[in-house]
Amino acid sequence: MDYPTWAPGIGGGVLIGIISIVHVLVSHFAVGGGIVMAVVETLAVRRRDASLRALARRSSTMLILISTVFGAISGVGIWFSIGLVAPAATSALIHNFAWGWAIEWTFFLLEVATALAWAATWDRVRPRTQLLFIWLYAFAAFMSLVVIQGILAFMLTPGRWLETHRFWDGLFNPSYLPGLVLRTGACLLLAGAYLALAAQREKNAQARGRLVRLLAVFQVVGALVALVSFPWWQRAALPGGLEAIFSGAASTLYGMNRTVSLARAGLAAALAISLFAVFMPRWHRWPTAVVTLLAAFAFLGGYERVREGARKPFVIRDWMFSNGIRVDQVPRLNERGILTTSGWASRAAAVGNLEAGEQVFRIQCSCCHTRDGYNSIRTRLGAADPDRIAGLIGLMRADAEVWAAAVASRTGGAPASGGTPPSGGTPGGKIVDRDRLTYPYMPPLVGTEEDTAALAEFLLHAAGGGLASNVGRDLAPMAAAENGCGR
Repeated sequence: MDYPTWAPGIGGGVLIGIISIVHVLVSHFAVGGGIVMAVVETLAVRRRDASLRALARRSSTMLILISTVFGAISGVGIWFSIGLVAPAATSALIHNFAWGWAIEWTFFLLEVATALAWAATWDRVRPRTQLLFIWLYAFAAFMSLVVIQGILAFMLTPGRWLETHRFWDGLFNPSYLPGLVLRTGACLLLAGAYLALAAQREKNAQARGRLVRLLAVFQVVGALVALVSFPWWQRAALPGGLEAIFSGAASTLYGMNRTVSLARAGLAAALAISLFAVFMPRWHRWPTAVVTLLAAFAFLGGYERVREGARKPFVIRDWMFSNGIRVDQVPRLNERGILTTSGWASRAAAVGNLEAGEQVFRIQCSCCHTRDGYNSIRTRLGAADPDRIAGLIGLMRADAEVWAAAVASRTGGAPASGGTPPSGGTPGGKIVDRDRLTYPYMPPLVGTEEDTAALAEFLLHAAGGGLASNVGRDLAPMAAAENGCGR
């Protein structure tokens, strides 16, 4: 609440998603590429296989460019975007996992150093010395994934951390292990698929078939390992309500259901083509290799979107909503108002009621909606209708009251005002039953009646209805009436 908000036209969540998914595809190839190339070069040295060694050598430059250059740049892009779009959540992750980030960055430095040493010493050092470099790279890259997976899984299933606030409880959370298994499989699948494409440059048909079959084995193993986790093991580790999203059964999230289907289809296609390459390696040429790589992209990219979307309406499940408001702040903000907690917002709102409504919108809604761009609130509202806007706000305010009552009951009847999350209940369990909410995947609309009246005026203005200072005058009776026939 102490940070200004940045709302790009394409939507903050979409911007983070684009950068993050690109980075995930690159980073997982970097991890899997280290493992696969270490095995490939080890076999080349032991068997004195020139074609295997040539494959590793001509792929080393690409691994360096993807891992140490593009991977590092896109990683910085993630930090830059989340710091602007979700500063409160970014701050929470840094404060809770500072040592985790430090450990991961240490492994990344080792990863960069060994990758550069490996690529720069071809024909300059003994083969076994080069093997040391690539195995150190593979170890550092995989350990980087081991640490990062804990932080990513924490946002979906914080588990016992909600009660203890302990570093290890947050890192080794309920979905940590199934997510790590899935990502390890995806790493092997991506690396095998790319290197099988690189193997097409081998001119000798017999040697090319041997390379393709070896790499296809990595693809099959990776796909089967990922299949163990997605979706069954992942669903078993999730608290109530989330398994419906991962299984594609969430009736109110049609886009998420399509993404689940895309991820499943991608994994199935990658596995099928990989099996084909094992048994018919000479027929696995660049068209089927490209399709395999694209199918692996669809699987991992789809999984990432589902994992991110499954947190709705949270950014850190059961602790912080996607707009940066903590669950335990809801009762206090309903009493004191949303604008009183931030100096930059209150000063901007002092200009007038319309400006106050715009600040309420930016604080609470701009994480998912823009005014005229992606997921436009103008498009969602349709025609400017004061009664309809008042009714919608009333329903959202009713959800906020449900959240406030739940927080009060979990804290012994007193609204929490500090940074400690609500206690009680099952770790990682639901605070509020979704069936009691009108908008279960939307953060509650908190604030005073003045805040909601200002928001209503801004929404009416955004929908093309001009100014109407009395639009929020009868929010309570309209909310009660619509609430009675809408639940």
